[in-house]
Amino acid sequence: MNIQTLLTGWNFMRGLRLVLGIIFLIQAFQIHDYMVGAFALFFLFQAVTNTGCCGVNGCAVPTKKAKDDLVQDVDFEEVK
Repeated sequence: MNIQTLLTGWNFMRGLRLVLGIIFLIQAFQIHDYMVGAFALFFLFQAVTNTGCCGVNGCAVPTKKAKDDLVQDVDFEEVK
């Protein structure tokens, strides 16, 4: 992972994962619960690496649209 991945691509869900991770981490320290700490680390890992539940961009929507995806004119033929 490079610094570019860490600093770019922030959206609502990535920010939400970061906030939830921080909240769960604080709660884990306050109540001394390892399970809450595991959830905190899970959410923080997802936020930092910009991954979803499916692994490395398994569920992620591509940020750049490929040039091949452009709509082209379609010729129709009449079939009798």
